[in-house]
Amino acid sequence: MALEETLAAIVAPDPDAAQAAARRLGQLTKPRESLGYLEEVVRRYAAIRHDGSARVGAAEILVFVADHGVATHGVSAYPPEVTVQMLRNFAEGGAAICALTRHLGLRLRVFDVGVATDTSAAPMAGVSYRRIAAGTRDFLLDTAMDLEQAVRALAVGIAAAREAEASGVTLLGIGEMGIGNSTAAAALLCAITGMRAEEIAGRGTGLDEAGWHRKIKVIERALERHRSSSSDPLHLLAALGGFEIAAMAGVCLGGAAVHIPVVIDGFIATAAAAIADRIKPGLRDHLLFGHRSAEGGHQLVLRYLEARPLLDLDLRLGEGTGAALAISIIQAALAAYSGMATFASAGVAEKLG
Repeated sequence: MALEETLAAIVAPDPDAAQAAARRLGQLTKPRESLGYLEEVVRRYAAIRHDGSARVGAAEILVFVADHGVATHGVSAYPPEVTVQMLRNFAEGGAAICALTRHLGLRLRVFDVGVATDTSAAPMAGVSYRRIAAGTRDFLLDTAMDLEQAVRALAVGIAAAREAEASGVTLLGIGEMGIGNSTAAAALLCAITGMRAEEIAGRGTGLDEAGWHRKIKVIERALERHRSSSSDPLHLLAALGGFEIAAMAGVCLGGAAVHIPVVIDGFIATAAAAIADRIKPGLRDHLLFGHRSAEGGHQLVLRYLEARPLLDLDLRLGEGTGAALAISIIQAALAAYSGMATFASAGVAEKLG
């Protein structure tokens, strides 16, 4: 489905479904609102799904992997070749997200959307090759992507969401990997929020003090160079983003179009959610935020988006790890909602008065 068709297909979450879920929650054998924020999660899930019964299908984590031209400026503690090495680690099941999804019983799909080293001639098992190019360009010298490339990367995410829906998935999580991508994400978030680079940029994979200051200077130079792109979200994404960031934004849009809640991982996934919300204002109502990351100014950005994360565990790994853990909490909330008895069915007296 093209971007324009996807945007046209997105409608607001259904308040009647949320109200139906609220009525059932009020009838369950527990004090009213005693499950706290989990009850809000159920109501929001029902509204996004347009289904007051909040039926649950499969849950899937989508991880997008790509390289960044800005990595040549020493903005990461790791060299760029780590991206393809981690892609291989995903394929072999050795990454943290692989262990978590196995343990939690979640589906996992990994996409190469632009790793500098092309392994598609001898494809890795379990990797879907949807490559846009061999990494983005250096955004200090040019736009990171052509506008056409940015739209193609969005389309990869939209298609992944539609494929998930067709396979019975009712809950999606997004994650990423790519050396240099916290710099691209920070630049995007600065442009979107108006916050300063030193407020937003974190230490990524473990930069020392000098590396952090270098990263801030790179972001400031990029923001100045691409200032004219800030008013248009697609041009902004092309100027400062990455293929994996664009693909995750596409999942946010595609998920909303097919009524699937998308669980946002950490700092970099939040940049994707923020740009998706700029492309389709109000999109954040279709998203659930998995956790508050320890990376950079994630807490400030969540506040800007008026988003309440489910977890706060000082995570800063990426890969969709926080989204996977949050999905397990969402699934537990939905299991309680569907599995508990009502006061009437259990023969339990309700609160007096």
